[in-house]
Order: sequence, then structure tokens, then C-alpha cells
Amino acid sequence: MTGAFLWGLPIAFMIYAIIPRIIVRILWRRRIKMRQAGNEVAFTFDDGPHPCYTPKLLDLLKEYDVKATFFIIGSQAERHPELIRRIHLEGHLIGIHNYHHHANWLLFPWQVRRQVNRSSDIVQEITGVRPAFYRPPWGMVTLFDMFLHTRFHIVLWTIMVQDWKRRTGKEKIKRQLLAGMTGGAVILLHDSGETFGADRDAPYQMLQALEEVFQLVHSQRFTCIRLDEFLAPRDRLSGKTAEAVSMPKVSWRKRLLVKAWMKWEKLFQRLFQVQAVDPSNRFLSVRIRTYQGRPLRLKDGEEIRKGDQVVELHLNNEMLFSLGIHARSAMQLALQMIRAVEQLLPMIGKMLVTHPHFQKVKGVYGITIIYRGTEQFGFTVLDLPKGLFSAATRLYLRMLLAVVHPEGRKRMRIRSKLLTPKIIAMSSKELIRRYQADSIASHAGNSV
Repeated sequence: MTGAFLWGLPIAFMIYAIIPRIIVRILWRRRIKMRQAGNEVAFTFDDGPHPCYTPKLLDLLKEYDVKATFFIIGSQAERHPELIRRIHLEGHLIGIHNYHHHANWLLFPWQVRRQVNRSSDIVQEITGVRPAFYRPPWGMVTLFDMFLHTRFHIVLWTIMVQDWKRRTGKEKIKRQLLAGMTGGAVILLHDSGETFGADRDAPYQMLQALEEVFQLVHSQRFTCIRLDEFLAPRDRLSGKTAEAVSMPKVSWRKRLLVKAWMKWEKLFQRLFQVQAVDPSNRFLSVRIRTYQGRPLRLKDGEEIRKGDQVVELHLNNEMLFSLGIHARSAMQLALQMIRAVEQLLPMIGKMLVTHPHFQKVKGVYGITIIYRGTEQFGFTVLDLPKGLFSAATRLYLRMLLAVVHPEGRKRMRIRSKLLTPKIIAMSSKELIRRYQADSIASHAGNSV
């Protein structure tokens, strides 16, 4: 139990924090890439408002006619409502940076939601406008933060110059800003030095550097705009593209999310040597692994035990997504999946009979939320044992459903109790008996 628990911790952390961060970074780069051909840049300021530095910054922005975006700390806004009011009245955009500057990786989901809602309420009470942009402190995104996108644009950056440290210095801040200043740049700076790891007087150097940068920005004909202006024109697809034709029912957000997830899957397949059963029909992939779970008692009397070699099954989620968006109904999608599996199971059976690497395999095995009807193929359906691994697997598969199924989030809300992952397993003997009996008999006859 101790080994399984320790093994499950990094998996749970990867699902909760690392994978969402990778996905959000990929999505963010895709959105910013659309802007790189222009001359627009976005200055953003985190951790304020601060009673000393924010007024000086606002004076500087006004002098150079620069519109910016402020990601405020809710508790600071509560203390200095006059600064929030001034930021709003002078035409800048206000976003949320939590109520306290705490990393989301160290908070429970409901604590993050409470901080975001409380900060939004404060800003709305002061300005009459509810914020629509959110930047998690240190850019630390979690699995649950990804579901905030229905209410907020999650915003990161392209340039960060460590202006929160005194030792960085004015010249280095200026040099790094100018070096990274290209069309499509989103610049992260800080108008407060009160957060953990920051130096209290560091914003003073940032302001000195920024004044010199603004002088050069104008001479080089860059336009400094708010993030809502920066991103809004690209929030809607105009015209028909090849991508839009191939995914007719899906929003651009969904398409980007799917593409990001597929990049993660391709990396997983390379790392763990997952191979397609049939290169011409990549719906089902496999890898050989050593089984580490509890004994699996199968309906044909066979048993898969810890230490046995098994073939682990993986659906091609990109193909599943494509089938889903083009299927006229859930029934048609199910029939298409059944046909694909029917075509590929005999090929796995052939691998078990003829491929030397598959000779010691005890059975085939997978964990899925798409298990209804698999008994007709010969699989035994079993419950996952309760514990950390089961909880992490459920989170991962529910997140996967939300990504690859066109109505994934809707199904999660309506049928959440049914979306419980199960083990599906079949012994090698049963698979060969069902799908390779004719081939074995033919092979035996030819041998005689």
C-alpha cells in the first residue's frame, strides 16, 4: 500500500498541476502567435495596487498615452479602492490575481474559486464592471483552473524580466524588455514588492526602466493596448478554413484544447513506446507492461496477477474526437467504435500468436469510462480498487472526456455518476480462442 501510495503521488500531481500548466502554455502560445505579425504589445502589471508605486505608474502611463492591464490582489484592492477606481477611470483593464498572492498548486479548488470570486466582487463593487481576465500567481495553473475559462480568460505572458528583484537593476530590466519587444509581446511587470520573494523597493527600478522603454516604444511605432483589445479580434473565426470544415461543430477554444492535449498524448506514446495495432487504422494502440495491481479474476477462469505481462490498451483520442464531431448521434458513434474494435482485436490476437515479444503476455488490459458493451467482445469488466490511484485515474479520464468529446462537459454534468472508470480485461487464451481460432487451425493444418 505504501509503494502504491508513493507511486500515485507524482501521477496525481502531474494530472492536477503539470499537465494543465503545459496545456495552458500551449494554448497561450497559439493565441499570441496570431499577433506576432503586428506591431501591438500589451503591458501587464501584477500584485498591486500599491499606495506608493501604482500612482507613479499611472502617471507614467498617462504621460506616454499607454493603456495597460492590471492583475490586482483582491486584499490590496480592498485596502485601496481609490486606486482601483483611478485605474478604471483612466481607461486601463483590471484583471484578477487572487485575493491573496498564494500559489494555486497549494490551494484546494474551492479556495481558489473563493479567492477569485471575492476579488471579482470587490472590483465590481468599486468600478461597476466585473473582471473577465485572470492570471494565477506565478502562472501556476491547476486542473480545476482550466474550468474557469467559461468566466475568465486565463492570461500568461511572453516576457518576464525579474523586476521583482532589486539586484536585477534598471539597466538589465530595460535591456531585456527591449530585446524581447516584438509584435505580439505580452510583458509581465510588477507595481508592488510586497509579495513573497519580492523586494519592497524593486518597483522603483522598474518605473525608471519603463520610462526609458516607453520613449523607445513610441519611436519604433509600437502600439500599447489592453489585453481585451489585444485578444478580442482573434476570439472569433472569420471565414471557412480547412480546420473549420473538418471540425464543424466545435468552438475554436475546443479545437485548441484538443490540439494541446494531442501533443501531450504523442509525447506519452513516445516515452512509453505505445504502438498502433494497425498502422493504417490507428484507433487502438498497445504497449506491453508488467501488471502491478490486485489480482484480476476473469470470467473464463483465468487470473492476471501482479508481475504478469499484459498488453495495455489505448484508444486514439484524436480519432475518437473526430468520430464524435461527425457522428449524427451517440448511437452512431457507439456503432463506429464497435466496428473499429471488431476489426482490431483479431490483429492483437495475431500478435499474441506470432510476435515473439507477446509470447509471455497473460492478457489484455485497460482502464476506461467507455466500457459498456465491452463484454460482447469477451472482456471482463471490474471495479478499480478505491484509493489514490483510482481517484487520480477518475480525474484524468473525466478531464479527457471534457477535452475529446464534443459535449464532454455537458455529459459530465448530466451523467457524472455514470462516468466511473472501470478495468476491462481479457485473458490471452480467451482472445486467441475468439479471434484467432481459424488462423491457428489453418496454421496447424499447413504444418501437418
